[in-house]
Amino acid sequence: MLSQYFSNLRLALVLLIGIVLSGCASGPKPAKSDAAQTPRQVAAEERLRDVPTRALTLFEQAASAMAAGDEIDAELRFKEFVLQYPGYPGAYVNLAIISAQGGDDKATEGFITDALIIDPQHPAALNQLGMLLRRQGKFLEAESAYLKAVTASPDYALAHYNLGVLNELYLQRLDAALQHFERYQQIEGEDKQVTKWIVDLRRRLDVKQRTAKVTE
Repeated sequence: MLSQYFSNLRLALVLLIGIVLSGCASGPKPAKSDAAQTPRQVAAEERLRDVPTRALTLFEQAASAMAAGDEIDAELRFKEFVLQYPGYPGAYVNLAIISAQGGDDKATEGFITDALIIDPQHPAALNQLGMLLRRQGKFLEAESAYLKAVTASPDYALAHYNLGVLNELYLQRLDAALQHFERYQQIEGEDKQVTKWIVDLRRRLDVKQRTAKVTE
């Protein structure tokens, strides 16, 4: 009986080491931000009123500058846009993205707040809020923001992706991480890197289950 006990204990230790090593080998998983929102996306968000043609033109110019990597010009154009048309949350989200890329968390938070005042259920704004909170080490608050994003828009892939990263690397919830990575794949289609993470998570969960059975 004693020899069997130590045999089971050694097996459990081996399995646990395997979990730790596979977790390290899975590599860094950066959070995903939103791309610049297009004029059509803005128009789709503003269902209750028509978007002026001039507003779309200004927004398109700013989004094009952002896509080209000219963040200074994009920031100036988006700020001009919100001065003239302050009721469109997508512009504030894009300003938040630019500020975040520049490492200005205070400005990022301000723009996110502006967007959420206009639309408290704005998925992209909530996703940006989650990313900001994660950078600040507020992991449960980040989770809450991401979950609000997918509640407001169940097919919002980026928030599912970020929930996968958050649950695996920061909250150590492998089941939840797997669920959100799989949902991301369902929405976005095949992503080779995410597929590798899913395979790794399934293997680690299997090892964890077998370890639990051995130690019972």
